[in-house]
Amino acid sequence: MTQLDVRPPAEDTAGGTADVRGKGLGKGSVGLVGSAVIGISTVAPVYCLTSTLGSTAGEVGVQMPAVFLAGFLPMLLVAFAYRELNKAVPDCGTSFTWTVKAFGPRIGWMCGWGLVIATIIVLSNLAGVATSYFWLLAGEITGNASVAALDDAKLVHIATCLTLIAAATAISYRGMTATKGVQYTLVGLQLAVLAVFVAMAFHKASGGAGAAGVFDTGADFSWQWMNPFAVPSMGAFTAGLSLSIFMYWGWDTCLTANEETIGSAKTPGRASLIAMVVLVGSYLATGIAAQMAVGSGDKGLGLGNPETSGNVFAALAGPVMGPVLGILLFVAVLASAAASLQTTFIPVARTVLAMSTYEALPASYAKVHPRFKTPGRATVTAGVATGAFYTVMTLVSENVLTDTIFALGLMICFYYSLTAFACAWYFRGELRRSVRDLFLKGVLPVLGGLLLAGVFLKTLIDMWDPSYGSGSTVLGVGSVFVIGVGLLALGLVVMAVTERRSPAFFRGEVLTKSTPALVVED
Repeated sequence: MTQLDVRPPAEDTAGGTADVRGKGLGKGSVGLVGSAVIGISTVAPVYCLTSTLGSTAGEVGVQMPAVFLAGFLPMLLVAFAYRELNKAVPDCGTSFTWTVKAFGPRIGWMCGWGLVIATIIVLSNLAGVATSYFWLLAGEITGNASVAALDDAKLVHIATCLTLIAAATAISYRGMTATKGVQYTLVGLQLAVLAVFVAMAFHKASGGAGAAGVFDTGADFSWQWMNPFAVPSMGAFTAGLSLSIFMYWGWDTCLTANEETIGSAKTPGRASLIAMVVLVGSYLATGIAAQMAVGSGDKGLGLGNPETSGNVFAALAGPVMGPVLGILLFVAVLASAAASLQTTFIPVARTVLAMSTYEALPASYAKVHPRFKTPGRATVTAGVATGAFYTVMTLVSENVLTDTIFALGLMICFYYSLTAFACAWYFRGELRRSVRDLFLKGVLPVLGGLLLAGVFLKTLIDMWDPSYGSGSTVLGVGSVFVIGVGLLALGLVVMAVTERRSPAFFRGEVLTKSTPALVVED
């Protein structure tokens, strides 16, 4: 049984936040370390590395570490925007709430829609990857290829996937304390196994024991690898950058749990920065170690080999770590996908909760479980939507499912860039108060927003080409473009329907378009 918990508006602390509402979430459930761990888990570093390390190397060659750094830059700049906005308005609606207060209800609603759709797509993909690695690991442990082959049976795959989604939904439903406990174990396992892989890859690169000729494609380290201007073409750089940005997506989960975090105004921002530093360090160490061990070429174990680039660790586990320790890498990928599957429910459920609390979605989604203090109905709905989406897409067409994943980058750049611009506009009256305010609330967020907006536009252009993604077309247009733009257009339709049911929100009467706390007169 659930109950609706809508509390009086919060005190007006900064930027006109008197209209921000409490939502009944479990306050003080997570500290700094727990918040950072949840942010790292949502990104799923081991899963991201196995799925994009090879693809990035295939696009930019040995400049792959430089592209990892280039992708980190806009994310870092946007993180400053999130941190400053969270200090002023610590609300679990994050991007939705902040863009409403900066730009008004319609832009804010679409920003929230972008976050929700991106998260549903990611949840579907994570569930599919976790399922595949579950059966792959089962096959490795039993030594039976027919067990691993069960993943190819569509009904078995779907049933396993739905079971994992249900388990992740149940853990998220039980609250942040349960979530945090599971994540300490899974994230710790991921980072520990990744550290072992990096150490052993460096050992192989330095001439350590290994089968003769297996590591002949390795390369000596060069500082030139860190130079993004050495990428052969702008097209290759943009493609690599898009992959790199995807690898950092999810750190903002630290912020969506702000109402449940100890020190909600400051702790989530600090946790997000800690998470991003851990991520960029892990990516650089792994990328450099793997490149030194096997190179970035398209032959043999080379990272750019198209036959293995979609799942690099499956190819490198045995050669780098040996048959026994190599199994740990399969465990780490499964743990990474499963952990992220569970924590990724946090942002979508809390965004839906906030949108409902502020009357931008039906009131039923504002119900909070009286015992677990979680957005129970929103969490279950997200789980059902994820399962239904993945099942339908898998049964209809594997190409459609693949292209939906390719369209994810468009959604990420869309709502991140809007949030960055919202920061500068929300604090526009404070920008001349100090150098710190000018840069952390204005210059850096705008720069991050412009970089992501540029990637958004370039991706939109590239998606028009039918060769982008699976190669499927709709009336001669790339299906990735149709799916990406179609999902955003669907948001406009849903918003129009919602406006008829909840006119007060769209008239700006519920969550108001704010005036900054300090207005500097000319």
